[in-house]
Amino acid sequence: MQIRRVAIKNFRGIKDATLHLPRNVVLVGDNNSCKSTVLEALDLTLGPDRISRHNPIDEHDFYAGDYVDADGNPILIQIEVTIIGLSDEQQRRFADHLEWWDEDTQELLQAGQAARVDQTNVSAALRVSFEGSYDADEDDFKAETFYSISRQENGQATPFGKQDKRFCGFLYLRAIRTGSRALSLERGSLLDIILQLEEKRPQMWENVLDQLRGVAVAEDPELGISDVLTRVQEAVQRFVSSEWAEAPKLRVTDQTRETLRKQLVLFIETGAASLDGTSHSAPFYHQGTGTINALVLALLSIIASLKDSVIFAMEEPEIAIPPHAQKRIVSNVRRSSSQAIFTSHSPYVLEEFPPGQIVVMNRNGGVLQGQQAALPPDVKPKAYKLDMRRRTCEALLARRVLVVEGATEYLALPTAARHLNSLRPGDYGSFDALGIAVVDAGTDSQIAPLSSYFKGLGKTVFTVFDKQEAVQLAQIQAACDHAFESPEQGFENLILNHSDAAALRRFANDLEANGEWPQHLAVNPPSGWADDAAMRAGLLIYFKWQKASGSVALFLENCTEIEMPTYVRDTIAAIKALVSPAPPPQAQAAPVDQPEEPGT
Repeated sequence: MQIRRVAIKNFRGIKDATLHLPRNVVLVGDNNSCKSTVLEALDLTLGPDRISRHNPIDEHDFYAGDYVDADGNPILIQIEVTIIGLSDEQQRRFADHLEWWDEDTQELLQAGQAARVDQTNVSAALRVSFEGSYDADEDDFKAETFYSISRQENGQATPFGKQDKRFCGFLYLRAIRTGSRALSLERGSLLDIILQLEEKRPQMWENVLDQLRGVAVAEDPELGISDVLTRVQEAVQRFVSSEWAEAPKLRVTDQTRETLRKQLVLFIETGAASLDGTSHSAPFYHQGTGTINALVLALLSIIASLKDSVIFAMEEPEIAIPPHAQKRIVSNVRRSSSQAIFTSHSPYVLEEFPPGQIVVMNRNGGVLQGQQAALPPDVKPKAYKLDMRRRTCEALLARRVLVVEGATEYLALPTAARHLNSLRPGDYGSFDALGIAVVDAGTDSQIAPLSSYFKGLGKTVFTVFDKQEAVQLAQIQAACDHAFESPEQGFENLILNHSDAAALRRFANDLEANGEWPQHLAVNPPSGWADDAAMRAGLLIYFKWQKASGSVALFLENCTEIEMPTYVRDTIAAIKALVSPAPPPQAQAAPVDQPEEPGT
């Protein structure tokens, strides 16, 4: 089974959203693009234990914190999940609530379309809804999950209960993985679920209690505790009958099942040996973050293996995990589940998914949209993984993208932006701080296609490029949001013809003085340049030889603001103003008319 569609209204940062999910999917986007909110919505609807908790929702789960409207009527959190790929056993269990999903139209069949049920593109589906609202009578929040079709047909919501949810097998692993719930034996923990699935819980608890009843604590008289307890008994019996407070003893916990659930702690060997040669063990929470993550994931994998069908949702599998292990985690989760849903910021995770399984999230004014990625322009499928890690991944994860023409601009412009920001932070911003990912198009002919690609994914696209013919310029301007055309052909020519001559000469002299002027150019050293024209000609050869090595970036990093080309300064300032506009100046208070002096 798999989640095919999820619709969300008024939940946290989402005012309205409808997302279609493939069988395996990774949700990507900038921070606060509501990736985790989507998984939380799925957990509210399908998580077996979520709705049974006290207060599964609170004030802050409502969009903008509004849970009543202007008239005092409750505002509803509404989540609807459509599940397809049901097994025969699941279809029998949910037979009274089944609907039919058309994979071609991505919609449910409506009344009067029963004849299409046998078509190959149509399959059984289950719609489940969550509703949460404020209850004024109880002055508290209430929540329920139910079969969507039941309310649609007769207005009465048939509950979608805990056992129904367990039959769906939704497992959710959050980004914050302390292990406190997963690795304990409290009700609903992962270890408890495994014991329940293997039907070992009754025997286990009675066996542990039987062992503890025979454990004597500090009964050796030399320790002194037994003597103190005897004196306590004698003192009590001065006030009450001898049957009261008789034979006090110390025991491990209060020896009830509920206390044991909370007190039992998982110990793990640390790899160190004690002085007596035995292996040292420590509580699991003394392990490293990566080890705890791996332990939690291992438990979820065991649960998946014990169930016939599991939908696995996992936030950021890369946390505290090395790249090779990230890939293994993704592979194992996909293999052991009927559907795997991830969120991630890791290129090593993203490159494991074909473009059709990457959903780029964009949120604007509370409306969340998810767009399936596609192969970037001019990228062959066999080169996809390399391109994803080298160029595409960072842009998919950012809200804004700057497409530049070549490697020189790719290195130089971010460096110049950081440097100008350090000189005048009010007027310039670093691209990192502005949430801008820089993409090297490789050539001017790829600027327009790449801009269209990223703009189609909901990104705000900036472009920086050499002077173009009118036709090419119009194509680039139409493909992006903000275009910045250079006055020169070639970024090196821009630097040489529009930078301060003294700064260029200082840079060249420093190269020679530090022994960094290349040997193959030794016949034309900076010290031998007769004038500025010779200097620019010599530096042009050097910059082109060092094209992808950051030499232009190094030059700009050592310039003052006024020494940089005006085009570079103006472009970086304009991008800063577009992304983070300055607040409007405060209006000055109008002068108050003073009363006239008497007699004037």
